[in-house]
Amino acid sequence: MRRPPIIAVMGHVDHGKTTLLDHIRKTNLASREAGGITQTIGAYEIEVQPKGEPKSRDGEANRGIPRQMPQKITFIDTPGHEAFSNMRAHGANIADLAILVVAADDGVKPQTKEALETILKSKTPYIVAISKIDKNNADIEKTKNDLLQLGVFLEGYGGNISYHLISAKTGEGVNELLDLILLATELENLEIDNAAVSGVIITSRMDPRRGILSGVILKNGILKVGQYIATASASGKIRSIETSVGEKANEIQPSSPALIIGFDRIPDVGEEFAAGDENAVAEFAKLASMREKAAVGPAAVSSEGQEILNVILKADETASLESLKNLILKLPLGLTVKIIDQNVGDLTENDVKRAINTNSAIIGFKMKMDRAAANLASTQKAMIIESPIIYELETALKEYAKKIVPKELRRLEVLAVFGDAKGKERVVGGKVILGPVKNQESFEIWQDKKLIGRGKIKNLQSQHKDAAQVETGVEAGLLVESDEPIKVGHNLLFVNPV
Repeated sequence: MRRPPIIAVMGHVDHGKTTLLDHIRKTNLASREAGGITQTIGAYEIEVQPKGEPKSRDGEANRGIPRQMPQKITFIDTPGHEAFSNMRAHGANIADLAILVVAADDGVKPQTKEALETILKSKTPYIVAISKIDKNNADIEKTKNDLLQLGVFLEGYGGNISYHLISAKTGEGVNELLDLILLATELENLEIDNAAVSGVIITSRMDPRRGILSGVILKNGILKVGQYIATASASGKIRSIETSVGEKANEIQPSSPALIIGFDRIPDVGEEFAAGDENAVAEFAKLASMREKAAVGPAAVSSEGQEILNVILKADETASLESLKNLILKLPLGLTVKIIDQNVGDLTENDVKRAINTNSAIIGFKMKMDRAAANLASTQKAMIIESPIIYELETALKEYAKKIVPKELRRLEVLAVFGDAKGKERVVGGKVILGPVKNQESFEIWQDKKLIGRGKIKNLQSQHKDAAQVETGVEAGLLVESDEPIKVGHNLLFVNPV
């Protein structure tokens, strides 16, 4: 038995991917479709009336077999910003076909390359949609040449990658693109095994009224209310199923997206699930968990000498949380980030208390905050950085890091101590690790990252001559006055700006 194709739409941000998906959804879904349900599931299903003729295995049209029945297509709505690369990878891995969207007015961009790499790594067949052809500055030939430089050889340009010109704004070429999707997937072996019920988690979040809501795409079998369900990280019994148009259903067919309620904890986005009788599902969960643990590498080690930033991550759903975590770990903040806790749902008073007790900053993406949490955060001056927009959050994190990352201080390492101390004065020799070091400067005495005293240079020499300052890498002699004895191995830090 064949199943409908599952399509991932990918490409650079602002290249028209969202507009394309919106156009397809509005023109192909029933008017009762609730906009919010699509976002909750992370995918939706449409029906299209094909215009082309089916082809045989050798590529020849089967003239006598016109397509008359509408055909279904499931679209995975994969975000476009680089922080969502992990979600894009999940999207491509469960898709039968990917559409690489490239804007005719902008050409190939960094996230175009990243999306293509994800497609190629997952070995997913793909076609190209050249969008925004309605723009005055659209340059289709340049876009094709950009793709050629990227190694995408389009039909007519020395290759066999199908492409289509579209304007999601006007609708030009969109219906033809849908027909191309059906033609491109027609020869794929989209067979299903009704005996095994399996699929992939594509979204998951906690709803305060309804419990854990998980968006899934079914790959095999018939998913039914009352079945047991499990992934490597979560399990439960399906209590409710909703279709991508928000209707209650007792069961769904393969390739269909759905919203299910029944997990006992929030499953991870991208996990495979199995459903059916309790024993078979339990065995699947055990094996999946063992595979996941075997694939986990060694824990990250903090960089020596870097400032550590403790963070608590909050988001509205697991897909957002995963994206937030990816952003945090990829951003060049100049410090070591330690994730103390991460979870989905509203920011609560307990979250704020945990942040205060662990000296953590709360980083929130699309999160809400209850009144008790807001009041406690205000009175205790807890650091909260949050935004529903990923770009704004990225900028805010970089600005916050600039404020807390200590600038490297000028430093001299003590290599020798000469003679006996005369009161608080003594003569030391050392090497300027970061300079310059100036005569008459005050300094701090540090031992093993611990401040043990303070002092001041009374006289500075280099090469046995008095010097106004000594540069980086040069050895120096110092007559110093300090409140604590200075020993070999100590570091003298000069905290005042040059």
